[in-house]
Amino acid sequence: MSDLRSLLETHVGDGSLPGAVALVAHREDVEVAAVGSVDTAGTAPMARDSLFRIASVTKPVTAAATMMLVEDGLLALDVPVARWLPELGAPTVVRTPAAPLDDVVPADRPITVADLLTFRAGYGFPADFSLPAVAPLFGALKQGPPRPQEVAAPDAWMAALGRIPLLHQPGEAWLYNTCSDILGVLIARATGQPFQDVLAERVFEPLGMRDTAFAVPRGQLHRFTSYYRPAPDGGGPELVDTPDGEWSTLPAFPSGAGGLVSTVDDLYAFNRMLLAGGSYGGGRRLLSADSVRQMTTDHLTAPQRAAGSLFLEGQGWGFGGSVDVARLAPWNVPGRYGWIGGTGTAAHIVPATGTITLLLTQRELAGPASPEVMRQFWTYAAARP
Repeated sequence: MSDLRSLLETHVGDGSLPGAVALVAHREDVEVAAVGSVDTAGTAPMARDSLFRIASVTKPVTAAATMMLVEDGLLALDVPVARWLPELGAPTVVRTPAAPLDDVVPADRPITVADLLTFRAGYGFPADFSLPAVAPLFGALKQGPPRPQEVAAPDAWMAALGRIPLLHQPGEAWLYNTCSDILGVLIARATGQPFQDVLAERVFEPLGMRDTAFAVPRGQLHRFTSYYRPAPDGGGPELVDTPDGEWSTLPAFPSGAGGLVSTVDDLYAFNRMLLAGGSYGGGRRLLSADSVRQMTTDHLTAPQRAAGSLFLEGQGWGFGGSVDVARLAPWNVPGRYGWIGGTGTAAHIVPATGTITLLLTQRELAGPASPEVMRQFWTYAAARP
């Protein structure tokens, strides 16, 4: 594609996307395009400041907030989380991944903060969703595609979690998603503040992320995009949520795994901070360079990466996001850090080239694999001079 706008227009023109906003920055050279409409009805044109449900692009933000508390001394990577989350004080583990929920053994060791950051606590999604210990994650915990108004408040959610056995021993396996939600509760309890307030005060306000939150204010709903999924018959997008729907009021459970709404410029501010090693705005610092290094370093073993390949697609995992460990495709660069969201969003940094790539769409992913529009977008960004 000759430019970013042309790439997006191809996918809007064929009806696969109502609209999209994307940004590619190579150091100070920034290209932004907003194409299509905020909904399939063409109610309003897509704009640079349009609001999107960013889903799992929330995860790196939650990890960054966790590392801020580690730097403050409120948390420590090797400390058991039961100090703040007593529901996880005596976890049990299914005897084998395929064992029934009542065939359990005690955990070999406590769950630590590092286990949650690396998604190796024993909770989360494996490649096989049919395993007995996975069903309660969808049922009791409402994991999966974000449904913010259906999730129980944090204390009730943690009580339900404490009754679910681990799928693997702590530290043994990489499992997707649930650990970021646990981190959100951990942050709230460690600080004595609601999770949303910690993010607003410690992350969003310093970085000028004025539009990032767990709900959209009534006065800004006109900027909020509708959310779609592929129709079962393979046709055009099927409506899931409207601007006045699930994100129009603050949920009881602010999800650290996938609950935020944001804009391309807010995400640009967050990722610029990561790319700058934790600094922002004239040398001020949100995180230490060492914290950013830990976030953006792969912590998995080769077998753990292989077992998580349904989601990781050959990548490793840092804190709250994937890390490219090899050049596996035109867009993969060793050290690239970031993640994708199930609502059709993606945010990455490439430290080796000083690059930030952000793609915001309204169409839910059909599965864990990256959709074609993302692959084309990353390929374009990698080739852009």
